[in-house]
Amino acid sequence: MTSPLTSPVSGVPEGRWTSRLWGTLLVLCAAMFLDALDVSMVGVALPSIGSDLDLSTSTLQWIVSGYILGYGGLLLLGGRTADLLGRRQVFLVALGVFAVASLLGGLVDSGPLLIASRFIKGLSAAFTAPAGLSIITTTFPEGPLRNRALSIYTTCAATGFSMGLVLSGLLTEASWRLTMLLPAPIALIALVAGLRLLPRSEREKDHNGYDVPGAVLGTASMLLLVFTVVQAPEVGWASARTLLSFLAVAALLTVFVLVERRSPGPLIRLGVLRSGSQVRAQLGAMAFFGSYVGFQFLATLYMQSLLGWSALHTALAFLPAGALVAVSSTKVGAIVDRFGTPRLIAAGFALMAAGYALFLRVDLDPVYAAVILPSMLLIGAACALVFPSLNIQATNGVADHEQGMVSGLLNTSVQVGGAIFLAVVTAVVTAGAPADPTPQAVLDSYRPGLAVVTAIAAAGLLITLTGLRTRRDGGSVVVARSTTKEADAERVAVRGQGLSGGSSRRKSTEPHQRT
Repeated sequence: MTSPLTSPVSGVPEGRWTSRLWGTLLVLCAAMFLDALDVSMVGVALPSIGSDLDLSTSTLQWIVSGYILGYGGLLLLGGRTADLLGRRQVFLVALGVFAVASLLGGLVDSGPLLIASRFIKGLSAAFTAPAGLSIITTTFPEGPLRNRALSIYTTCAATGFSMGLVLSGLLTEASWRLTMLLPAPIALIALVAGLRLLPRSEREKDHNGYDVPGAVLGTASMLLLVFTVVQAPEVGWASARTLLSFLAVAALLTVFVLVERRSPGPLIRLGVLRSGSQVRAQLGAMAFFGSYVGFQFLATLYMQSLLGWSALHTALAFLPAGALVAVSSTKVGAIVDRFGTPRLIAAGFALMAAGYALFLRVDLDPVYAAVILPSMLLIGAACALVFPSLNIQATNGVADHEQGMVSGLLNTSVQVGGAIFLAVVTAVVTAGAPADPTPQAVLDSYRPGLAVVTAIAAAGLLITLTGLRTRRDGGSVVVARSTTKEADAERVAVRGQGLSGGSSRRKSTEPHQRT
């Protein structure tokens, strides 16, 4: 049976990529760059949007939350759709929708329409992100080539986020609409290039039908979970509305699991979670992004509200972390080949926890180079190690026809982790809000939130260390059988290091590769 993706790398010597292969990677990187750029740009523009459109604070929140809701709620569906309907087709259609939504977002004159455009952008990103990642993992063979490609791919995310912070400060000075419009031409250029460069893919034929109940339940549970977490700090964590919403999420997820266990073509094949390496990657993704989003939220409040820094000044303060990621992430693939992903993820989480802990030293008159910069550099180094390694660990040892599913699951972990832990950090800070809001009292109320952020990163380190212990014990990880006919006869035991990046001196294993 032929692979559904015609790979352009067949016969390409390791270390030498064709111009078409570079073009393919650049198109996918452009989409990831846009996702990160869009997320970071909108935050700085919110005050100008509220003033121009006469929006309340709660309405402004939904300009951010609408994107998160569409993105986090539909990632599972987006990942499986890419597997079933073709990665190239899903990626290009979603990228076109992203461009149109960006254009509309810069032209609308009302809050509800702007929120709707943001939701549509989040929805389209929920399809481009897993489709793009799965195109990389099915185009580049597992091992050094894929590790290099993924390190470049994740570098573009960090670069987009860092540039978004700076560009938003500059563009908002002219008009907030420019921050909404900027992604549109970039997306259109990437779309035109993608039509020519992306490898053609076919619909998966032997997929045992479409899991419509699973798609409905999975999407509904993720949408409700993200909505509940986003609203909980405003309506109260102990309110009847929040508790009932969480109860409904639990019920939906329970039914979803039961449906997936019985479905011949599940939205998520639960067997992939029998791999300890896969579970650690998903939990690590939640801790990584959740801790960073919480830190950025508190650091931004500290710099702008307490120190009185401008949006541009704040963006430049964060820039060293993003610049360090952009410079170093392209080298991570070679380091993964030598040491494996568990060691790199553990080292990254240790650096991240240290960076957050150092930030606890801040006061009302900080010396940037001595107090803030060391934290930014440690966090930047941590992101350069952790983010590419998590992507590599989650997608290694997974069959081509399930790459979209696993990519969607990883991105869901990232977004849900960000939403949940940001809400927790916000709740901790709100609970400690002083009755007399002097600058020092407000700063003191931030410290418990920073301690929670540090604890989340430490938890990510502990989760990763269990993988190092397993590997030292010499145990193997069993990859559960696929539901496809050609893989049903297989039961492959893949050693822990094989699932975790492995060494470049050892041939990579692809337990479900079709011939």
